[in-house]
Amino acid sequence: MKIVEAQNVTKRFMGAKVLDSVTLDIRLGERIAMMGPNGAGKTTLVRAILGFYHLDGGTIRVEGHDPVKERVKVLKNIGFIPQLPPPVKLSVNELLTFIERSTGTKRERVVSEAEAMELDVKRHIDKPFFKLSGGMKQKLLIAIALARKSRLLVFDEPTANLDPKAREHFYKLLDGLDYDHSSIFITHRLEEVEGLVNRKIYMDLGKVVEDETI
Repeated sequence: MKIVEAQNVTKRFMGAKVLDSVTLDIRLGERIAMMGPNGAGKTTLVRAILGFYHLDGGTIRVEGHDPVKERVKVLKNIGFIPQLPPPVKLSVNELLTFIERSTGTKRERVVSEAEAMELDVKRHIDKPFFKLSGGMKQKLLIAIALARKSRLLVFDEPTANLDPKAREHFYKLLDGLDYDHSSIFITHRLEEVEGLVNRKIYMDLGKVVEDETI
């Protein structure tokens, strides 16, 4: 089953071609390490899959849906962890309430996933999200994504703000996921995720220059 279908995807910013006729499919069960130098187009491609951008050419379908025109349907089954946590002004309690109401994900599941990474959510429940440390923010965002049991998980340098012990907990949680899903790891360190992935995509200058099963 195809989760993502991208055909000849082209995107320009300020006249510069950031994605250059990218074509790829992602099937259910694939765990992808997406690699390449800064400016290669990795994050732009992922954000296009999430519906952030109107394309200049080509098409993207996520489980058959247009990520721009049918964004609510697309995001319903995607868990996204950005490299930099967003400046959410809600308190942790308000954020959990929002997640529960908007996605149907029980806060207890989020709290459980967070505790597995040694984040005591209850201790920080009344704090504004943006006042948490970088590592705490990342742990909470990861917990939310995993608790939702999304069919597609997208991680943009997810361990950038995590200490070595938290990284170990994170990878252990991913290794223990017990449902059918696909995942994309945007990373510069293949060695960190090689035990979790079965496909490597290397991008450069807006193109896929290497795509192999590992």
